[in-house]
Amino acid sequence: MPNATSPLELAEALRSVDAPQLIDVRRKPAFDASEEMIAGAIWRNPDELGSWIATLDANRPVTVYCVHGHQVGQDCAALLEAVGFAATYLIGGLEGWMAGNHPTIRKPLRKEA
Repeated sequence: MPNATSPLELAEALRSVDAPQLIDVRRKPAFDASEEMIAGAIWRNPDELGSWIATLDANRPVTVYCVHGHQVGQDCAALLEAVGFAATYLIGGLEGWMAGNHPTIRKPLRKEA
């Protein structure tokens, strides 16, 4: 099982100069259905991890989150760890983050190609 980070730990880490790269890995239907995301996150399709992993900075830690912090987030964190990233998944996912009254932002509008 990959390493995990709590919403409180992530909130503290995001305020530091060594903030992790924050990746929203909710599946596209879940991402599209939501208006919220964590500030500083970028969305990446978890099914295409092999194509976007090269865009990450291998020298910085990575935290991924999905809706509930279960399979999608854990699987992405495990794959990132397997190739050498210091990766964690967010316990409780976005729902846990919001339940802890941590701030979110409205998703930016995306243009479909």
